[in-house]
Amino acid sequence: MRLGSGTFAACCVVIQVLGVALFLRGFFPAPVRSSSRTEHQAEPPAPEPSAGDRSNWTKLPPPLFRKVVIMLIDGLRDDFVFGSKGVKFMPYTTYLVEKGASHSFVAEAKLPTVTMPRIKALMTGSLPGFIDVVRNLNSPALVEDNVITQAKAAGKRIIFYGDETWVKLFPKHFVEYDGTTSFFVSDYTEVDDNVTRHLDKVLKRGDWDVLILHYLGLDHIGHVSGPSSPLIGHKLREMDSVLMKIHTSLLSEERETLVPNLLVLCGDHGMSEAGGHGASSVEELNTALILISSAFERKPGDIRHPKHVQQTDLAATLAIGLGLPIPGNSVGSLLFPTVEGRPVREQLRFLHLNAVQLSKLLQENVPSYTKEPGFEQFKMSERLHGNWIRLYLEENNSEVLFNLGAKVRRQYLEALRTLSLSLSRQMAQYDIYSMLVGTVMVLEVLVLLLLSIPQALSNKAELEVPLWSPVFSLLFYLLFLVLSALHVIVCTSAESSCYFCGLSWLTAGGVMALISALLCAVVSALAKVFADGRLLRKNPAHPKARWSELDVLILLGTLGHVLSLGASSFVEEEHQTWYFLINTLCLALCHELYRNCFLRDDCEPQPCSHVEQGLVSSEPALWDRNIHCNVSEPHRVSKSPTSLDTLRGYEKWMVLASPWVILTCCRLLRSLNQTGVQWAHRTDLGHWLTSSDHKAELSVLAALSLLVIFVLVQRRCSLTSKVAMALGLLGVYCYRAAIGNVLFPWQRDSKDISKPHNLPVLVLSLLIQTLMTKFIWKPLRHDAAEITIMHYWFGQAFFYFQGNSNNIATVDISAGFVGLDTYMEVPAVFLTAFATFAGPVLWASHLVSFLSSETCSGSALSHACFCYALACSFPVSAYIILVTSLRHHLFIWSVFSPKLLYEGMHVLITAAICVFFTAMDQTNTKS
Repeated sequence: MRLGSGTFAACCVVIQVLGVALFLRGFFPAPVRSSSRTEHQAEPPAPEPSAGDRSNWTKLPPPLFRKVVIMLIDGLRDDFVFGSKGVKFMPYTTYLVEKGASHSFVAEAKLPTVTMPRIKALMTGSLPGFIDVVRNLNSPALVEDNVITQAKAAGKRIIFYGDETWVKLFPKHFVEYDGTTSFFVSDYTEVDDNVTRHLDKVLKRGDWDVLILHYLGLDHIGHVSGPSSPLIGHKLREMDSVLMKIHTSLLSEERETLVPNLLVLCGDHGMSEAGGHGASSVEELNTALILISSAFERKPGDIRHPKHVQQTDLAATLAIGLGLPIPGNSVGSLLFPTVEGRPVREQLRFLHLNAVQLSKLLQENVPSYTKEPGFEQFKMSERLHGNWIRLYLEENNSEVLFNLGAKVRRQYLEALRTLSLSLSRQMAQYDIYSMLVGTVMVLEVLVLLLLSIPQALSNKAELEVPLWSPVFSLLFYLLFLVLSALHVIVCTSAESSCYFCGLSWLTAGGVMALISALLCAVVSALAKVFADGRLLRKNPAHPKARWSELDVLILLGTLGHVLSLGASSFVEEEHQTWYFLINTLCLALCHELYRNCFLRDDCEPQPCSHVEQGLVSSEPALWDRNIHCNVSEPHRVSKSPTSLDTLRGYEKWMVLASPWVILTCCRLLRSLNQTGVQWAHRTDLGHWLTSSDHKAELSVLAALSLLVIFVLVQRRCSLTSKVAMALGLLGVYCYRAAIGNVLFPWQRDSKDISKPHNLPVLVLSLLIQTLMTKFIWKPLRHDAAEITIMHYWFGQAFFYFQGNSNNIATVDISAGFVGLDTYMEVPAVFLTAFATFAGPVLWASHLVSFLSSETCSGSALSHACFCYALACSFPVSAYIILVTSLRHHLFIWSVFSPKLLYEGMHVLITAAICVFFTAMDQTNTKS
């Protein structure tokens, strides 16, 4: 069966998408879980330890607080409360922290630092899987043991107002709720007003036990304008007044009931210096956590500095405070300051319940749990606790009892710390089988693409796929039977859950058939390469092939980039790699232009010499090596051979200057958005432009950018298209002016949010494309393969020029709501993905446009599709192998895993691009 190289490449990338998806499903596994019941109250609590005498305390301790109010402020960074901003904008909260009846903590969140996984961590005490960053878009109901479910089962009435993620996670748990969408980040006022408007009424009522408030406005301001925006101060002041209202109401109620209440002020995650979150910077991980209650009396002179704790510790603390069982999957420890005012027996009882729960979780997830230091410490603490109980029941109030109690307390706290640490390290188990199957599919596609280069880049741009040959069929059936047998053996002997084994036999069989077919195709292609190699060595008609300097640069650049992905620092700063590669490419093109313009017949290069063809030029059958410029070569992109020697005046000077203009543009783009990790905190032009003090300058830049875009694009447009484009660009400016991003000349500066500073990225991208099209690719007559790789490199560089990085926090979700006045999931997700990968998509679109308009060859688009697929497949395949080997690396979750998600998305976009290439190629062929 014969396939065009473009169609073949598109099919390969689609298969690779399936392989990458299966690998991701295995790589991002489920966290440690308790195998016991979902709700713990069906199981009686552990009795109090005893040594000889039997203890009579076999039930859960009574609640410590009558009512609990949880005020969660999305994006509440710790320095917003404990730093200078807190002193300035949150005076009441600062008073409570420094002098009031409260305990303050800096709670460290774990990856991923996005809302849904953080809510799960707060309420379950467990460590959500990294894949929850994807589920954050549409949260499923939470079936894991948690504080909310326990409270509802205990008959407590729970009211919720705020982020609708809670309603999705806990359906039918609230007696009253009002959810607001968390993704419409342009709204930072109404989204909080919809929460606060319920307070006056609900605080006067006595028909509830738990009140949860989730405020989103602070996080939305961060997404749109960053943590330095003046709006941050206004929002913090608003939150401070809400806290004061709640606290005052609880205090007045306590005067009547004489039973303490608890007010919890916390954040789900922090906020990066760019305003986003999702990664592992200190600003994103550290959140404020304040527990306020009249039970936490503070004596004069009692200075309580914020202590560093884990965010997962809140679940155990809330459970103890409400008189509930600690969630079974919790890896957190009780925040001991909340109970240190209670009698010693109660303190030890609380610590023992927490230690028993952690030790059970350890037993269920660590086979050699008896050798764990935490388990040994727990058993020692339990024995000492039993001795203390014996002395206590003997009514021994001596100093011995006091000292032993202090020792038991210290021992329990150390055991809790060690157990929690051990469980956090065991947070997940990889699904190796699913990872292996996905890796095999990805590598088979890569090898098949590499072996198909001679046929795919030939003038015909066609491949022979021997699907129906007898040898192919026999090998296929043998492989299919062997793989199916292995699948049965693995799935029946697997001790842990496996996603691929959980698929239906029909689906799993289809995957095995696909792997078998791919392997047969690889064997067939390998045999053909060896056969053709022997023929070529016997055929004198083909001259010896030479590698051009550009071929060497492309090969070394690709290999260097792939190798760099094995180091965490290079992954964090990958933008530097791409900046270096495109700068080196510009210098290489400059060298080639100058050599062709100034060297004459006494040197090897001729005035009209052209660059040798191909990404990989080891096959001499791929092109004609005749250097005479009057040779007709259909695979070249020029309609006619254009010699640099024929250029005169303005055009020649533009040819000579164009590489330096491109380098200057790239340098300006680097200054627009600082990205990565090491230098992301430095002020750049983007920060200066988005400052509310420079809205006039941003408005002028935006207007000029839109004008230049019109000038650069309108050259090939009809009159109707020009008018439509002009109105569209005017509409863009009007929209931005309407939402307060930019100004019209007659408007006054509102000092409001200002964000659209990336228009120069689009302008300079179009300018670079214009310069390279007219003054580099045409004069030098590069072939489709080389032009494709150059487009790919520039597309990757522009991904980072936009301000993106391999860090989830740099995803600008505000772009997903342009033109929307309400949250609509599908358009929002599409717009966010398109805005994030606008650079690669724009350069891929230009590649199609350029090859369609500049070439008379029907194979150019097929060659481009094949080369684009190969350029994407190589780093993705290599990175999958790298992260598999580095899966126990210290930075696997903070550095390598986010990059893996980006690579998965990149493969999906590449598949869409290749399908588009193939469709355009078919359209051109028919026309």
